[in-house]
Amino acid sequence: MFLERTLANTLLQTAETFPVVLVTGPRQVGKTTLLQACAPEGMTYVSLDDPGTRQLATDDPALFLQRFPPPVLIDEIQYAPDLFPYIKLSVDQSGRAGQFWLTGSQQFHLMRNVSETLAGRVAILKLLGLGMVEQHGHAAKSSPFLPIPDGLATRSEYAPDLTLMDIFRRIWTGSFPAIALNPDVDRDVFYSSYLQTYIQRDVRDLTRVGDESAFTHFIRATAARTGQLLNMADLARDSDVDPKTAKSWLSILQTSGLIYLLEPYHSNRTKRLVKAPKLYFLDTGLCSYLVKWTSPEALEAGAMAGHILETFLFTEILKSYWHDGKEAPVSFYRDRDKKEIDLLIERDGSLYPVEFKKAARPDKRQAKQFRILDKLSLPRGHGGIVCLTQNWLPITDDVDAIPAGYL
Repeated sequence: MFLERTLANTLLQTAETFPVVLVTGPRQVGKTTLLQACAPEGMTYVSLDDPGTRQLATDDPALFLQRFPPPVLIDEIQYAPDLFPYIKLSVDQSGRAGQFWLTGSQQFHLMRNVSETLAGRVAILKLLGLGMVEQHGHAAKSSPFLPIPDGLATRSEYAPDLTLMDIFRRIWTGSFPAIALNPDVDRDVFYSSYLQTYIQRDVRDLTRVGDESAFTHFIRATAARTGQLLNMADLARDSDVDPKTAKSWLSILQTSGLIYLLEPYHSNRTKRLVKAPKLYFLDTGLCSYLVKWTSPEALEAGAMAGHILETFLFTEILKSYWHDGKEAPVSFYRDRDKKEIDLLIERDGSLYPVEFKKAARPDKRQAKQFRILDKLSLPRGHGGIVCLTQNWLPITDDVDAIPAGYL
């Protein structure tokens, strides 16, 4: 089953101006399906997952492009980095847009090769799992989230009404299309297989991890910290590895698209801000599986319910930017007095504050905390508290309560 993706429109527009389009993201988020659905008639598809094809691309890149001339869709391009100089030569000779559509995981090594070889010739787009707006069939209406009245009014026209357990079922199931669109798939089998494939393929390609069971234990410890400030020393201790190894392994999770590190906001006018990032798992289903929550009900009633709800809501906002082909101008605020704002979105010289709450009725006291931003160098824009309310309602004149379904 193919569900329309928000990124499709951006992909088609980008392919009209750039000779190379690269869609990156974790395994199983639908990169290949998206490109095949959007590919123009006559475009050849070739996968480097096939050992023989991969060997040809590696051993003789020039012959590979003779065998598969553009326009061509090359899947899993990270397996043949030697192709990039030949792709550059081909696009420089033809001068035509949309000649090479590529997919790739393992972003650090891939991006290094792309930036060194195809600078100015390639558009890089990021894809994550299905967003709520996509699952409800409104992909074309999606836009980067901002908690301003005009944008919220537009979202109110198509946003679903979601109960607490509707949301936690989505959190527990996850956003990988293979499981999100097929209720008959055994969730535990899916994530067990995903984890095994990830470790055996991506991790081994990125670095040498000698003890796979220790790495799995590290991933579980990382998942238990989603939605929290990253404390590398605590993570290393709980994972029973040294801090240097923990830092290296965390970089692997970040590189392969499993986690996102949200950096704190920094201002020259205040020196009392924390420096540690917040850690978010980019798929809450995989995260819930790793920390062994057996049902949506148990997850909702459990100790990490607030953190994983925040993770889910944050990733929905992140998807609204990435799936629109844009970088996400996001950070968070926390000072040494432990005053915190979950998310800051910077746009046109203003900071728009967002809080995530597992509550149905946020009050004015929660809205007042946004005033701590007034001491910063940028003006404060309209704010929002994304929560479990069923209706979009004003809390104060510049802060609204926003239903989770609006994301």
